[in-house]
Amino acid sequence: MGVVEGFTEYLPISSTGHLELVEAWLGQSFHESFVIVIQAGAVLAVLVEYWSRFVRLTDFKARGGFAGWTGWGWLILTTLPAAVLGLLFYSTIKAYLFAPGPIAIALFVGGGLMIVLERVLPAHDEGNVDTVGWRRALGIGIFQCVAMVPGTSRSMATILGGRLLGLSRKTAAEYSFFAAVPVLLLASAYDLLKGWGSLRRSDLLPYVIGLVVSFLVARVAIRFLMRVITRHTLEGFGWYRIVLSVVVWWTLVR
Repeated sequence: MGVVEGFTEYLPISSTGHLELVEAWLGQSFHESFVIVIQAGAVLAVLVEYWSRFVRLTDFKARGGFAGWTGWGWLILTTLPAAVLGLLFYSTIKAYLFAPGPIAIALFVGGGLMIVLERVLPAHDEGNVDTVGWRRALGIGIFQCVAMVPGTSRSMATILGGRLLGLSRKTAAEYSFFAAVPVLLLASAYDLLKGWGSLRRSDLLPYVIGLVVSFLVARVAIRFLMRVITRHTLEGFGWYRIVLSVVVWWTLVR
């Protein structure tokens, strides 16, 4: 589970969808808090991989760009839509959409959309995350709400959202990494508070193993995605999603 979470959290192929599918294929249900802990490992990977960028967020004398108060403002704008909708609809989504059928559909639709957009969207100057701006930050946050549907992928929603708003693949991907930190931490804290009472001391070792593995694999996945983006489009991930959706439908739904 740590390997699956670490490798899929930042790739546009849906970590939640993959985790749910692995549970279904294994015939074993994992405690919600376990998934939360291994997500924390993926968050730590971004903090370590882009440490210098996050240090800039503590420079409150900085003016403009992804730094200081401006950077925090962008992250808040990106996080707010999903946080509000998550509080309102989390229980409904959890009850009706966390199943192989909806996941397979979301994988297929998202894959097709990714292929189409990668073929029609124009190339953009690379720039960097300092050029995002508050309007794009808010727009990416609205796109991020789509990722509450399991199988969609938060990474896909934010990267394609950034591309539609005029960002390059590299800039959209990097901002997607940074935007993941607050939204995943908020979601993790919410779920952990709900499930805290059911945790046992015997859970400690598997939780630590899952967190460490997720952290290590996520760092590899981040570097892999950035290498792919600098040389290719995201179309390959779209085809992967379509193939996986067919496999899921054939083995777990029909």
